Amino acid sequence: MDFSSSSWRQQQINKSEWSSAADKTGLPPGTLIHIGEKHDTECRITVIQYDANNLNRYQIRTIAELKELQNPDLITWVNVDGLSDVDIVAEIGQELNIHPLVLEDILSTHQRPKLEEYENFLYLVIKGISLNLEKEFCLQYEQISILLLANCVVTFKEKPDDTFDPIVNHLQNQHGRLRQLGSDYLAYVIVDTIVDEYFVVEDNLDDIIDPLEDNLLLNSSKEMLQTVQHIRRGLISMKRNISPLRELLATIQRIDTPLLQEKTMRYYGDVYDHVLRVSDSLESYRERISAMHDIYLSSISNKMNETMKILTIFATIFIPLTFIAGVYGMNFEYMPELKWRWGYPVLWIVFIAISIGLIIFFKRKKWL
Repeated sequence: MDFSSSSWRQQQINKSEWSSAADKTGLPPGTLIHIGEKHDTECRITVIQYDANNLNRYQIRTIAELKELQNPDLITWVNVDGLSDVDIVAEIGQELNIHPLVLEDILSTHQRPKLEEYENFLYLVIKGISLNLEKEFCLQYEQISILLLANCVVTFKEKPDDTFDPIVNHLQNQHGRLRQLGSDYLAYVIVDTIVDEYFVVEDNLDDIIDPLEDNLLLNSSKEMLQTVQHIRRGLISMKRNISPLRELLATIQRIDTPLLQEKTMRYYGDVYDHVLRVSDSLESYRERISAMHDIYLSSISNKMNETMKILTIFATIFIPLTFIAGVYGMNFEYMPELKWRWGYPVLWIVFIAISIGLIIFFKRKKWL
């Protein structure tokens, strides 16, 4: 691993609150500004160095400490949690001779998953997706940038979390494949761990969609429609962040670079299959949600039709009664029925007979 300094000099920009790529309009390419959600955590750098017989872990504060740890005989994994300190990213770029445009993409957390090949390193961008269990189907996204160099992997995450804890646990196994193979295999394990989290999100999706689907016809409500729409937007967002990963992994298997060993390629092919499974499942969920949306609209329409039917039946019953009442409500002098002694009770009998007759007629027509 070469930690030699490069000749280019990093521009210093006032580190204000930047949340959108549009805020960088007019700035020169390669300007390092953190674009994205601001997390109230300090930048933390973890270094793990290992081979088949040794495993060392360090917490460092400066890149100068990293230079002291360089050892070409060990695989080095540098993990940076938090992007609030732009200077640290700039210094890492200087020590590893990373192109300024790559550093700019690392700090701009609105990137789509992609792979870029450079002379001495590969740059990968992947979206980590997790589910906030405290809220109903609340997806959390995190951009994870990976730099693959000879005998070295550098990862940049937006905030500290437990995403890479399984990898650290695997490293404890001295006889595991991770301890026996090179940095390209470590990069594969990182990508695979991120993709595995997608399956966790899918399992929780089943727990949310299945009862929602069962209750849709029985208890359609405005709140249920809002839940369906919320899940629908979440699935679209997941699809947008996962679909480019297929192209990324397909490209990895085609490129010719000494940074990737041939025996490691098959593992990237396995991750590619996992991404295909996730994409197919997302498409299935989207179809189910679309069907649920259509069922909801049909259910509301049926309820409205039932209401209109009842109102129409009542209106139909009262139309002849209103007609009769209107006729005898006219103030003509020569209306003999007005003088009949039994006219009023006979009129009520006629009203009741007409109503009962219409109800029997509607039931025979199966309108009731």
